[in-house]
Amino acid sequence: MPVLNSTKNLHVVEPPTATEEGVGIFEYTDHYTVFHYGRMPDPIPGKGEAICRMAVVNFTMLEEAGVRTHFRRFIAPNQIEFTLARLPDLAARPLTPSRGNYLIPLQVLFRNELPPGSSVHRRLAAGDLTPAEIGLRAIPAVGETLEQPLIEYATTRDAVNRFIASSEAQRLAGLDDEQFHAMHEITAKVNEVLTRHAHGLGLNHCDGKVEYLVASDAGLVLADSPGTPDESRLMFNGVHCGKQVLRDWYVDNGHEVPVSRLIADGVPRSQWPQPTPLPPEFLPVMTDLYRSLSETWTGERHWNAPDLEAATQAVADLISR
Repeated sequence: MPVLNSTKNLHVVEPPTATEEGVGIFEYTDHYTVFHYGRMPDPIPGKGEAICRMAVVNFTMLEEAGVRTHFRRFIAPNQIEFTLARLPDLAARPLTPSRGNYLIPLQVLFRNELPPGSSVHRRLAAGDLTPAEIGLRAIPAVGETLEQPLIEYATTRDAVNRFIASSEAQRLAGLDDEQFHAMHEITAKVNEVLTRHAHGLGLNHCDGKVEYLVASDAGLVLADSPGTPDESRLMFNGVHCGKQVLRDWYVDNGHEVPVSRLIADGVPRSQWPQPTPLPPEFLPVMTDLYRSLSETWTGERHWNAPDLEAATQAVADLISR
């Protein structure tokens, strides 16, 4: 079944119980999502396999670095088997680590740079955020590199996810002070490992997000697909290597889907307008981009895609027309 607002399909092999984790399979599809709309009209051929292969390499790197993950095994070409936790009922009772075996209802975001498209610029302009709140003395320039990585928190179960303070994040997560600090430290290590790998390939790992589950032994386990272009903002020679390219096309051409307004107006999702399809010339260029990024990141050649310099130049040429 599709995961809500996700590009992955979930197959439950063994459902989790109150005391024991289950087993799931993620199928990485060729869909992409922007604007909190959910799946957009145009699948990008080859995207799912390209991202899945990146995820497998990332889980391997992170586990070698001492990060516990939910990854179990790769099922070629575009699936992984993983440890499946319960999705908690947030209204039923507060979460606590002693109850264990639940997916924490948080995204933990890390930022190394503030490139075009970063939500930090929008939030600062709207007055929803101040420079001081992110450790800056002034409004940052677009593309600014942060002296220290910034870690933020956002909800995952709202109609439109919202940024929240660390105190609310800890309450939602159901973690004590020690575990919440541990989650921060694991996130910093994940960022360090992925950013180091990206830099070695000439890529900028501008920002990313991770999710966690609490295992039945109360340990923190990294979940989702960290370091892939669905979860991280990767750039090469100033060109986005992911869906920001497509989001920008929608915005620049007046086709942005006004999801926040639709939700505020109480419009049922079934009545939301259908997004405008992408121009057909975008699809082969984006296929080459995802495959090139995957081959560069993993060091594996599966499609003989153009090198990343050529793939990103093709994107730059396309969006400049």
